[in-house]
Amino acid sequence: MTQPTKSHGRKSIRASLKPRSLMTEKPDLAGIWRADVLTLFPETFPGVLGASLTGKALKDGLWQLHTHDLRTFGEGKHRKVDDTPAGGGAGLVMRPDVLGRAISHVLARRGPCPIIYMSPRGKPLTQSRAADLARGPGPVVLCGRFEGVDQRVLDHFDIEEISIGDYVLTGGELAAQVMIDATVRLIPGVLGNEASTEDESFSNGLLEHPQYTRPAIWEGREIPEVLTSGDHGKVEDWRREQSEALTRERRPDLLSKEDESDANIS
Repeated sequence: MTQPTKSHGRKSIRASLKPRSLMTEKPDLAGIWRADVLTLFPETFPGVLGASLTGKALKDGLWQLHTHDLRTFGEGKHRKVDDTPAGGGAGLVMRPDVLGRAISHVLARRGPCPIIYMSPRGKPLTQSRAADLARGPGPVVLCGRFEGVDQRVLDHFDIEEISIGDYVLTGGELAAQVMIDATVRLIPGVLGNEASTEDESFSNGLLEHPQYTRPAIWEGREIPEVLTSGDHGKVEDWRREQSEALTRERRPDLLSKEDESDANIS
């Protein structure tokens, strides 16, 4: 039995609890980066992904977004997707048979691709991981709810767990949108200016330097003189120094990683 899916590949959309024409099925675009999201709340997509440059790129077909309602794979006439934890305890756990059917359905259409479960116990999302995902075909993303998902599903499909921070959300939908946004913006053509990602925080192992623009004086504060000097060499030196200082102050752990990387190369 073919299960319904929702595609967001050609039109932009604002977050809405009501279905719109955008949510109807669209043909798959060959060779296009694609995210398939398994969720109990497909109406929350594309959300912020449908706005700004990611939304324009979605409308223009530079990437595709498909949502799959987990309820359609549920058990019985009530489409049950969860059950009580084995061994007792509070809350509910998402069933392996339901998730297994959903994942197998998507993989049958897509073929091999990364499968990611948004989880607070996962490895932290990094700029490097986002760049890796941007170079691939795009992931299948599982959004958990309740107390999480049955471990057997994660083991059976060799699912990668990714976290967006040391805190807990009510579900994985927001986390999925964060990860997809961080990835999609690295796809060639999405931002328009490919150089704009080169000096961002984490791209070179450091936090980004301060940015300034007009007016030249605001509330008595001036743009640093070096930035208006016209000396590009001095500007680059200043930006590097500022990045290193900010990183040393706010994220010294990043400097440690850079030192370890240099040591491994040498």
